[in-house]
Amino acid sequence: MTTTPFRLTEAELELLPTEAEVEEYAERGWYLTRKLFSDEEVDALIAAADDFYAGHKDRSLPMRPPNLVYWEPSHGDVQRHNDYIHYESDAVARLLRKPVIGATAARLAQAAQIRVFQSTLIYKPPNPGEVTNLVPWHADRHYWQTCSSDRMLTAFIPFHDCTVQMGTITMIDGSHLWKEIPGDDSTRHFAQRDRNELEDLLHKTAEFNNAEVTVIPMVIPKGHMSFHHCKIFHGSGHNQGTVPRRAISFHLQDGDNQWRPYDKADGTRVVYNNDVLVRRTADGHPDYADPDFCPVIWQS
Repeated sequence: MTTTPFRLTEAELELLPTEAEVEEYAERGWYLTRKLFSDEEVDALIAAADDFYAGHKDRSLPMRPPNLVYWEPSHGDVQRHNDYIHYESDAVARLLRKPVIGATAARLAQAAQIRVFQSTLIYKPPNPGEVTNLVPWHADRHYWQTCSSDRMLTAFIPFHDCTVQMGTITMIDGSHLWKEIPGDDSTRHFAQRDRNELEDLLHKTAEFNNAEVTVIPMVIPKGHMSFHHCKIFHGSGHNQGTVPRRAISFHLQDGDNQWRPYDKADGTRVVYNNDVLVRRTADGHPDYADPDFCPVIWQS
């Protein structure tokens, strides 16, 4: 199947990362964009998220994956994570598929095609004492071991000015270039691991690489977003502001990415949530190019 190339306006072309910025992303593992969403588009995201929290869905997942993270009202005023928002909300999906987002990802990943891999709607309440508000250090690639690509990346898209006080996403500068500690069972999602264990893992990995731990908080104005490499250590702190910190974490894959088998040391095969939802390839494996769950958002 041939995918029709996407097009950008002259104004949108000016919003893309420059060659120097692409080189800096390769060195540092993160990138802060120009204003890719208008205020009206961000407000439309907020309205779509409010509708979702009020119970509106354009469709529901056909089954519940084994490690789905999915806030429900009965969970209370904790940090909310709702996976697959791009599948369940058409209004959100339309905005996330804006070509300039995919084109930015493609330039950073140096890929001809960008597809969705996953997405999570996030709501961090303004409660400094809420333990769920703290997201420990982790790297997305650790629990994407069923993926063949090391070029995957994530866009963090806040619905407002996102500051340190609000617990913005924070990077460990250049850590995507570090080698992993041998023997670490890193396939578990950060929510399934002890925070102290992950803090210790960060510092042990830095020591193993003879590297410094340099913390870089992403201060992101409304309409802008950050991108980060799949191997970079990142996390976020408590929301010490007066309003909720709201965002979408938009995980993206390059066109070469495909499913691969990955077994843990005990012989257990790793199953990512996509694996039970997407269609099958001709040889019976999960198809990470399934247009329903992993649509193309950029093709050059």
